[in-house]
Amino acid sequence: MPENFPNDVVVIGGGGHVGLPLAIALADRGSKVVVYDLSSKAVDTINSGKIPFSEPGAEAVLNRVIAAGRFSASTDASVVGSARNVVVVIGTPVDEHLNPDPNAIPAALGGCSEYFQDGQLLVLRSTVYPGVTALVEKMVAALGVDVPVAFCPERIAEHKAMEELFTLPQIVSSRSATGRQRAAELFGTLTDTIVHLEPEEAELAKLFTNTWRYIKFAAANQFYMMANDRGLDFEKIRKGLTQDYPRAKDLPGAGFAAGPCLFKDTMQLAAFSDNKFSLGHSAMLVNEGLPLYLVSQLEKRFDLSELTVGILGMSFKAGSDDIRSSLSYKLRRVLKFKAKAVIGTDPYVSDEIDDTLLPLEDVLKKADLLIIATPHDEYRALATDKPIADVWNIQGAGVVV
Repeated sequence: MPENFPNDVVVIGGGGHVGLPLAIALADRGSKVVVYDLSSKAVDTINSGKIPFSEPGAEAVLNRVIAAGRFSASTDASVVGSARNVVVVIGTPVDEHLNPDPNAIPAALGGCSEYFQDGQLLVLRSTVYPGVTALVEKMVAALGVDVPVAFCPERIAEHKAMEELFTLPQIVSSRSATGRQRAAELFGTLTDTIVHLEPEEAELAKLFTNTWRYIKFAAANQFYMMANDRGLDFEKIRKGLTQDYPRAKDLPGAGFAAGPCLFKDTMQLAAFSDNKFSLGHSAMLVNEGLPLYLVSQLEKRFDLSELTVGILGMSFKAGSDDIRSSLSYKLRRVLKFKAKAVIGTDPYVSDEIDDTLLPLEDVLKKADLLIIATPHDEYRALATDKPIADVWNIQGAGVVV
């Protein structure tokens, strides 16, 4: 490693769910890593040995690499120039009209691009709109520095990062032979299997991955609505048709399909196809419409205007404290219009994230009707005689509403 690079890796935006697990995983495999993040609160938390969010197994590794002197976090943009490999975990955002902004990543990099140096490798890690890698290549070329650009998408699931970073194949792409080789060497410290694609192929591969999951969830939710409308138990049907039948084993159960990636990436793919992606838009209508469907079914059985409804679970997935794009909040907005009152609880979401939530005991006491919005294990065996709407069927109650 050249003397002018005291660090092996710097992760730009590395205080979040994508960047921090990657940073500590690389440090645990021997790299000297520094995280650069704009949030001083996140940086202080990380440097104290704490993970700012829920990620099983990550905190022990963080403390191990800090103690070994291979990891630190900083708000100082100049650290971008201190590492041989610069990994960017800023993704392409989608605006309120569901349009992606391809220029968001080049614009975000503008704040630290003055620190880029010859000999560095720039790796885009988060999901990007197709063609963004090429935009970043042009931006770097305009700076006059010799920095190859690679796109190496992450494909981990929250709560499985410290396992999947070391087991999943890593897609590597770059228009430069040097970029491909160096990116493969970097991620080869984590996983044995490297898959080589061209940048545009890799960009679509990531979008296809998340969109395929979103479409599968939509199919399951549509099947659930069909069965439920006829008074039939979708989960019983699903278990029956998937039992020892490999061609149906990937049919998921029903439930809210949400979070910061699946919906957003499906809409990016729709924009890329000139909004001719009817399958993706149909999936959006089904998944985003499930909270309203649930409320409309409840209205057939209850006078919601006279009831206090308790929402159990506000995070977007089980066992998580992440509320980004959670459909529990869409459900709450609908119920605020329909019900007498709406209260919520979540065992993982702290007051700092949402200070409107109540302890589970209070919700069970005050609510007239309960809705399991997130399938936390804590809700599998509730001690209550209140009616429960359980779209996930985690309680095995059969027909939900």
